[in-house]
Amino acid sequence: MHDLPLTRELVLIGGGHTHALVLKRWGMKPLAGVRVTVINPGPVAAYSGMLPGFVAGHYTHSDLELDLVRLARFAGARVVMARATKIDRKAKLIHIEGRAPLRYDVASIDIGITSDMPDLAGFDAHGIAAKPLEHFAARWDSYRADVAAGLAAPQICVIGGGVAGAELAMAMAHALKGADDLSVTLIDRGEILEEFRAPTRRALLAALTDVGVALRPNTAIGNIEADHLTLTDGTTIASHFTLGAAGARPYGWLKETGLTIVQGYVRVGPTLQSSDPNIFAVGDCAHLAHAPRPKAGVFAVRQAPVLFDNLRILLSEQRGATKKSLYHPQKDYLKLISLGDKSALADKNGLRLKGAAMWRWKDRIDRTFMARLTTLKPMRPLVLPDLVAAGLRDEVEGKSPMCGACGAKVGGDILARVLHDDTDLKRDDIVRLKGDDAAVLTHGAAYGGSRQVISVDHLRSFVADPVMMTQITAIHALGDVWSMGAQPQSALATITLPRMAPPLQEAWLSEIMATARTVFAKEGAQIIGGHTSMGAEFSIGFTVTGLADTPMTLNGAKDGDQIIVTKPIGTGVILAAEMAMLASGRDVAAAYASMALSSGEAATILSGAHAMTDVTGFGLAGHLLGICRASGVSATLTLSNIPVLDGALALSQSGIASTIAPANRAYSAQYEGPNGPLADLLFDPQTAGGLLACVGAGGAQNLIKKLKKSGYSAAIIGEITTSDETGPRLTARP
Repeated sequence: MHDLPLTRELVLIGGGHTHALVLKRWGMKPLAGVRVTVINPGPVAAYSGMLPGFVAGHYTHSDLELDLVRLARFAGARVVMARATKIDRKAKLIHIEGRAPLRYDVASIDIGITSDMPDLAGFDAHGIAAKPLEHFAARWDSYRADVAAGLAAPQICVIGGGVAGAELAMAMAHALKGADDLSVTLIDRGEILEEFRAPTRRALLAALTDVGVALRPNTAIGNIEADHLTLTDGTTIASHFTLGAAGARPYGWLKETGLTIVQGYVRVGPTLQSSDPNIFAVGDCAHLAHAPRPKAGVFAVRQAPVLFDNLRILLSEQRGATKKSLYHPQKDYLKLISLGDKSALADKNGLRLKGAAMWRWKDRIDRTFMARLTTLKPMRPLVLPDLVAAGLRDEVEGKSPMCGACGAKVGGDILARVLHDDTDLKRDDIVRLKGDDAAVLTHGAAYGGSRQVISVDHLRSFVADPVMMTQITAIHALGDVWSMGAQPQSALATITLPRMAPPLQEAWLSEIMATARTVFAKEGAQIIGGHTSMGAEFSIGFTVTGLADTPMTLNGAKDGDQIIVTKPIGTGVILAAEMAMLASGRDVAAAYASMALSSGEAATILSGAHAMTDVTGFGLAGHLLGICRASGVSATLTLSNIPVLDGALALSQSGIASTIAPANRAYSAQYEGPNGPLADLLFDPQTAGGLLACVGAGGAQNLIKKLKKSGYSAAIIGEITTSDETGPRLTARP
């Protein structure tokens, strides 16, 4: 996190090329006292330079992805995976879909442009816009697989005869080369590739014809259907994949910012500042008033050092005292145009070169650019002084940094020794069942015979976004209530903020409490108070209560019961890898989504279970053994049936594990079965994990159907068996 107090908020709206490069620079040279936030609809952004090569099949999907989660970790920033919709300049707030607004002191916009065509009939329903790139890349992946499987016809229309449309048309023709009845048509309402000099244009038109692309210049489209286009003259063209690569336009909400706008784009000067000096704009969404240029990635890349320098000046004590950097784009730039196969055409200042050598040149440039943003060194290990206390080196050297979330908990064996004596609990109105998830309080007739369960959970921060951290912690804390079959009732919040200036304190607490109220209200509970303090790092916890007529406990499992888990496991290893910048941003985002998924509906579906708990810090093995010990039974698991989060098994295979995993294995000493990466995940600490229920064999499959229909990745993973004289055991088989 941050070693010094925070005093300023920098928000980067969009994960475009310029912002990605700024994040890399910020990680190498941060400005103390600034919290950086990057807002982007997803965990990755696509690099436009490699898109034609990806479409042609020369690159994988992951090759062209800029991993914003990893970049944010490197920069010490938070990433908000949502879409910005508005900037309130008076209140200095950025509005975002699905969450409270974010405060900013300085902001920068790098959201690119869109190729959507809302005015073309049928495009919204049946067309695919080339921009934003991430969505198009995913749709192309799917379509190409369908063509290979014979599920879709290889008939394509590309709308837009500029260089982007031409490159993509050639790439598509190459990718599907050899498919029966292949047709790729490039359509433009004007001339195709008219922006080029005549010799270059002729060379590119010849290249299009060579790969079999049909050209339809000066053609107007009337309507788009799922399997064809209808032109205004009544002619139809077969198309099962209609791509919009023309009419690139800015996002409409920019007009509502009050900034000076030129044809929908944010007007900026040489410093890349807009008409509001606290807001910058870069990349395709910006209009360079002092030197207008076409939309091209080369300009975005070269804006990065200028933006980085000027952001630091504006946020620092030197504001107004240091001369800002100026951006002056080159008049012409090298255009390297992919021709479908591994050849390219280079064009600059009238000079043209074509062939495989040009492709290799382009490939080297693109891979070098991506390496700048993917070669990230993890946090530096702690360097100890020459003389330290005995035993300190054993605790530090050769060990990974301490995990957050449930990976930071004290081991179960220590807790068992410290908390084993419950002899002081003699009151009739308090029942603490050993090993259970929550204590049970009785209140007599005031609650109509119901009993109240109470529990507390507090997590050390593992994600820089307080909103995401609050969502996950609230769901995690409610797990103890749900696992006892209780209805959530109330919550008390305990929040420790990192040191920061008062305006930031208010902004953070506003985000946190708005999120907490939303999560708990959705589950039928209410925030009734709490406590806040300042500390070395951000942490958050909730004391929760719930009501139940007869709370469900751990001691009801029976021989023959089927064991159900409602969420995949693997959050501990993914969070450990994310700290070391070794996890995929997509996998991290999926893990966050799993943790933030409410178990309320799952608890209702499993309300008839014989025993139930939630899978959290002790891992699946530890919590299942808790049921076995309380019920006097054993359990058998089928490892291959256990749902696992994407990326978790591969990370486990690479040797990554949460810091508490060894203690969890020691706590689960009654485990017998295979060892290896999948078995290791049994001891992986889970945060906001799923419910673990023991149910009668007769109804287990029906419960799985209901759980899956409700959106849970539920599975039957084993069965309860009798114990022998050695006591409860957990046995696993492949």
